[in-house]
Amino acid sequence: MSVTVRVPAKVNVQLAVGAARPDGFHDLANVFLAVGLYDEVTVTPADELRITCEGPDAASVPLDRTNLAARAAIALAERRGIEPAVHLHIVKDIPVAGGMAGGSADGAGALVACDALWRTGASLAELLDICAELGSDVPFSLVGGAALGLGRGERLTPLDIGGGFHWVFAMAERGLSTPAVFREFDRLAEGREIPEPTASADLLDALAKGDPDALAATLSNDLQPAALSLYPELSDTLAAGRDAGALATLVSGSGPTTAFLTRDPESAAKVAEALRVSGTCRTVRVASGPAPGALVV
Repeated sequence: MSVTVRVPAKVNVQLAVGAARPDGFHDLANVFLAVGLYDEVTVTPADELRITCEGPDAASVPLDRTNLAARAAIALAERRGIEPAVHLHIVKDIPVAGGMAGGSADGAGALVACDALWRTGASLAELLDICAELGSDVPFSLVGGAALGLGRGERLTPLDIGGGFHWVFAMAERGLSTPAVFREFDRLAEGREIPEPTASADLLDALAKGDPDALAATLSNDLQPAALSLYPELSDTLAAGRDAGALATLVSGSGPTTAFLTRDPESAAKVAEALRVSGTCRTVRVASGPAPGALVV
């Protein structure tokens, strides 16, 4: 017997970042939107915990117990007093180290798959609690849709969405480390007052109305200057998408994937083609959101 779970990527349509806390984390107002790029995690009973991976960038995925999928299986097994004796097979389609929560998606997918395989009967609250222990983005990968994340991003409030939004994502030639981007944020912020992070009322209203023009006017990412400081070439990618007619451009999360909001599927196809021939990125993907969270398939 095996269980397969499909889990989506995310884009941060707003990422407001507060000052560094004593524990080294930052308070966030993080507006997540799940989009239709998916990883699949399949769990099968085995003699011991083992991880395999296939798909784009699979060579960059750790196959040891540092992998979030492995950590999820271990965390659930420890709570139930059982051995995490499973083979975890990950089929990657979400960019690795791309700011789209690919690792977090794998953690949420493995957790849901192991819960189903072992029939642990864990409640949603318990699964979300484990997700929060694993990482700031993991709870959202579990629930999908759209949500406001506070604290480190793990305290979620679901958001209403009035329609679909069409995106183009450009994958960069190399990755960016999320901790490195936050360190650069702190360096760039030295000596200035950082306000408490709050969600934009205009942005939440744009999501609720399903209005791409209004959303385009309110997209923001406080980590974007830090990502561009560490990876200046991303500015060329953003400019190429803007010149091709994207309504708005931004770095997704901590980067280096860049995101381009478009009005409709036809506009998305045009922007995607322009980015493909621009020479400023490695690959280009088109996706829409919101997408559902982790689902057994």
